[in-house]
Amino acid sequence: MSLRQFEYALAVAAEGSVTAAAELLHVAQPSVSQQIRSLERELGVELFARTPTGLVPTTVGRAFLREAEVAVNASRRARATARAGADDLVGEVVVAVQMGFGTRQLPRALGALRRRYPRLEVTVFEEPSSAELDRLCRRGVLNLALMAACERSPADAHHLGDEELVVVLGSGHPQLAEDRVDLRKMAGEPWVRFDRDSALDGVLLNVLRDNDVAPTTAARVSQTATAVRWAAHGLGATLVPASAVPHGHEHLVRPVFPALTQPVIAVLRPSAGPAERTLLDLLRQETWSEPASYAPAS
Repeated sequence: MSLRQFEYALAVAAEGSVTAAAELLHVAQPSVSQQIRSLERELGVELFARTPTGLVPTTVGRAFLREAEVAVNASRRARATARAGADDLVGEVVVAVQMGFGTRQLPRALGALRRRYPRLEVTVFEEPSSAELDRLCRRGVLNLALMAACERSPADAHHLGDEELVVVLGSGHPQLAEDRVDLRKMAGEPWVRFDRDSALDGVLLNVLRDNDVAPTTAARVSQTATAVRWAAHGLGATLVPASAVPHGHEHLVRPVFPALTQPVIAVLRPSAGPAERTLLDLLRQETWSEPASYAPAS
């Protein structure tokens, strides 16, 4: 088996066909087909089921692809580290962020990283589930993750600061006249919530229950920016990290009383290379615990 075969198998799984995988990899279609057949013969298993709609990984194929992804990512990091010079770092950095965290801070840090190392390729995705983030960290798939909690050892986890969680209200809501929102006064009001397995929805449920409020669900969304915009239009209140509030909606934001915060933890992969170490240093320079400055409506 070779890393090339792993890469071909991952491309086929992602694209659903040999033709599309070949286009993605910029190689001839027969080469991809041959490598997949050779890999299946060597393993003695069928990695893909041939269906009318395309190639679908089998059960054993999915298990194989998970390990292949780890191997390919490790190989890319090893090549990047070997090629890295004082001023010429190359390769890929994969960053995952718990939904809503670092919306202001991460882009600035990544911009500084790319200006310093313009040949770096950065992949960022937002993950709502903290459990899934922790699983990806343990698999070694991620270079760096931003999350509220983790099971990594202290050597791998770095506390950057704290994100304040704030409530977004519709225009004209009576609580906008206050400096902070007393959640006990919002009993019976509708809420714009998040996917059921998301960490943010879990925080909302816990804080409402702590204030003896049973949440009434107006809608569920997958993105913090969507939740803010729907709340702004009066669909219901929502709870998001302060940095996730889009520009132009600050006047509809109020902190919670008592203040509600979550730690922001950066988790590095084991044996982190210079790219993620540099990114960690840049994230440490960002401001994470900003005082609330939302003025009540006059």
